[in-house]
This record gives sequence, structure tokens and C-alpha cells, in this order.
Amino acid sequence: MQIKKFEIEGPLLIIPTVYSDSRGYFFESFSKRLFESNGINYDFVQDNQSLSGKGTLRGLHFQSPPFAQGKLVRVTSGSVIDIIVDIRKSSPTYGKSISINISENNYYQLWVPQGFAHGFLVLEDNTIFQYKCTDYYNKEAEGGILFNDPDLNLNWEISSPIISDKDLKLPYFKDFVSPFI
Repeated sequence: MQIKKFEIEGPLLIIPTVYSDSRGYFFESFSKRLFESNGINYDFVQDNQSLSGKGTLRGLHFQSPPFAQGKLVRVTSGSVIDIIVDIRKSSPTYGKSISINISENNYYQLWVPQGFAHGFLVLEDNTIFQYKCTDYYNKEAEGGILFNDPDLNLNWEISSPIISDKDLKLPYFKDFVSPFI
């Protein structure tokens, strides 16, 4: 397993070592020891899974403190464009984003720490997206930013995604007050 850092401090790309043969494949999808040695010292308390069709966009979401969540995300069927935005006010990369394609074929996992808004666009029908969370979901702690905010200039590679009414009502980044220091 390899761990790669980004220009934005905190998020990590986890690339597992995949062993393939005529029977199929095997890889280690989680190693507490490896994660701890790379600064991910959290207990995961909740696993979530979604099934979505091509063109579905979910996000940009986060949970506010004291219910903030770190997330370990991956795709077990299909593929997505996964985007995270730094919403830590004191961060030198506040408002900057990371975009990465995650698929069942590349086996990538993305560590999304607290202080990041997260969203993904589904590229194939019947895509299954999974994520482990460091805290439980709390409805009152829900937050988000509008996915197509012109100030963020995110490249979703689609002009008309399928998106929930709730996500269409999220604030613009310029109007957003971050709960993260």
C-alpha cells in the first residue's frame, strides 16, 4: 500500500497493492497501523454506502464541529470524480480543491479529513460509493457549499448533473461562514 500526499495538507491518496491471478484479486483496504503511521489516528464509527446512476452529483457536504467527520472514501463498483474543498479558515489553501477519479479499477481510496467539503460525480450507472466516518451523522451539523460555485471553479466535467433540491439550495462560497478554524 502506498500513501501519497497532495499540495493541500491533510488529505491523502491511498493506493493499495493489488494481488491478481486467475481467481480474481485481493488487496488490503484498511490497515490501522499504516494509517496511524501517516497521521490518521481516528477510530471509524460509521460506514456509509450509496448507489447512484450516471450523472448524479452528491455534495459538497460536511459535518460541523463538534460532529465533524473525517472520511475514508472508495468506489467498489463503477467510477466517480471526487472533489474536496479546503474550508479551514486559517489554512493557506482555504478555498482550494483536489479532484481525483476513483474507480473500481484503480482501487484508490481518499482520506478526507475534517475541515473539507466533499462531493462526487458519478461517471457510470450502478456506481457504489463507500465511506468510513470518524463520527456519527448528525442532522443538525449538516453543512455544504453549492457544487457549481463560480469562485471555486470546480471541473465536474458535466453541464447538467442530477442533483438533489437540497444540494441546489446550498450557499455560495463567498456567503459561506466556515465552522472550521
